[in-house]
Amino acid sequence: MKTSKTTLSISVMAALALLLMPSADADDPVDGPFKPTWESLEAYECPEWFRDAKFGIYAHWGVYSAPSGKTNTDWYGRNMYKTGHPNNVEHLERFGDLNEFGYKDFVPMLTAEKFDADQWVDLYVQAGARFAGPVGEHADGFSMWDSKVNPWNAAQMGPHRDVVAEMKAAVEKRGLKFLVSMHHSWHWGWFPTWDQNTDASDPKFASLYGPKMTSIEVQARSLPHGSDSNKSTYPMPSDEFERTWLEKVNEVVTGYSPDMLWFDNRMQILSESVRQKMVARYYNHASSTGQQPVLTYKRPDLAIGTATVDLERSRMPDVYPDPWLTDTSISPSTWSYASDMKLYSADRIVDDLVDIVSKNGCMLLNIAPAPDGTIPADQQQVLRDIGGWLRINGEAIYGSRPWLMFGEGPTSTPVGHLADVKFNGFGSKDIRYTTNHGNLYAIALDRPADGENVQIVWLGSSTYRGKITDVTLVGHEGKIQWERTKDGLMIQIPEKTDCKYAYVFKIGRES
Repeated sequence: MKTSKTTLSISVMAALALLLMPSADADDPVDGPFKPTWESLEAYECPEWFRDAKFGIYAHWGVYSAPSGKTNTDWYGRNMYKTGHPNNVEHLERFGDLNEFGYKDFVPMLTAEKFDADQWVDLYVQAGARFAGPVGEHADGFSMWDSKVNPWNAAQMGPHRDVVAEMKAAVEKRGLKFLVSMHHSWHWGWFPTWDQNTDASDPKFASLYGPKMTSIEVQARSLPHGSDSNKSTYPMPSDEFERTWLEKVNEVVTGYSPDMLWFDNRMQILSESVRQKMVARYYNHASSTGQQPVLTYKRPDLAIGTATVDLERSRMPDVYPDPWLTDTSISPSTWSYASDMKLYSADRIVDDLVDIVSKNGCMLLNIAPAPDGTIPADQQQVLRDIGGWLRINGEAIYGSRPWLMFGEGPTSTPVGHLADVKFNGFGSKDIRYTTNHGNLYAIALDRPADGENVQIVWLGSSTYRGKITDVTLVGHEGKIQWERTKDGLMIQIPEKTDCKYAYVFKIGRES
């Protein structure tokens, strides 16, 4: 196999990066109103723009997209080195020996020749997103911005473009809030740097593959699988790893000023002082630029009250007093582009959005562009269908707040990390409530069988004391048939209506 120009230049670039690397020691000062302590950071308040926005989009698009493998491809870079794993078997068949063709060799395959940030964001706007942005760095050690601390970055190789900068310009041009997601806590032990049979052990690639680990047995404990991200990690990250981790965040914060900074889990393996410093610096930078920042985290990575809680492929079981976020994917099986990826329907995603919003949450939906930078047509259609629903029914979503209760119905949403993967969706008896500008909205998450009424039990005369004066179906011209009994508010959905998916009823009331 021919050695690429990218490979030849790495050792020089890595050495230069180490010389230029700014200090990020835990004793460095943090200037601004926020201090690097949990007590000081508890002064943070989630801004109203986030509470109003409700729906955002980001994209898992990076070197991990290049293999175009099968299922769970965002973990391809790790799993390709695991003997017997389906990604490993596929890799050996398609690309050959791991010492000859390693993860680094996918970098030139992220061609991005058709990547157009403006086209992406135009689609996001059509989908109804109010905040959007790229994955800044996944677990693979490859930065999607023009990094000075990391020679392995999209501006210097692969696409040879500053993806974060291009996305920022496109997002802000359209009046959306700009987000960057960071997953690089997972970089500690992501690749098998101890395995002499792979390129991951070659020290000249350490900037990509991470610090050298000496024991397979020890390292096997350091990267938990499945939903348990809190297993023991040994050895814990080195001071050098923490400095680099922090400096990457600082580059994104000071260089791109995101309105929203999103973190994957596993930050708890870092020193508390490093995490506190990261949060304080972000908030102080936002304060200096007049921004109202949102920083999300998965528990227990930060102290409660210091940032906004995020749940991965999961949601709260009831109304949560503070704004929160669900991050989920357009595919149940993968976060990044895969040759065999299946998609959720727009109907399913809309239902999930409604459920989340009724509980005081927001949704961040991931899409999976192809290596050349195009968004596949089937994903585009799902996004446009979501946007079509939001254009009609957005008054019940954007800027809304929870009612006295989130809803009613027989379906219980599962809770816990990744629980939504096993969730089969809602039925016609599942109702969700929101309020906006004094209006109450009752949203039926499916259409009943032919001839049956939507039954909203909680608004019946035996359960709700207030007077119902009118019921309209949002997006439908003309009156609809409804009746209030002791068994509930009974509503007939018209046979002919352009409304679909979740049916939004505006309820007129008197106290």
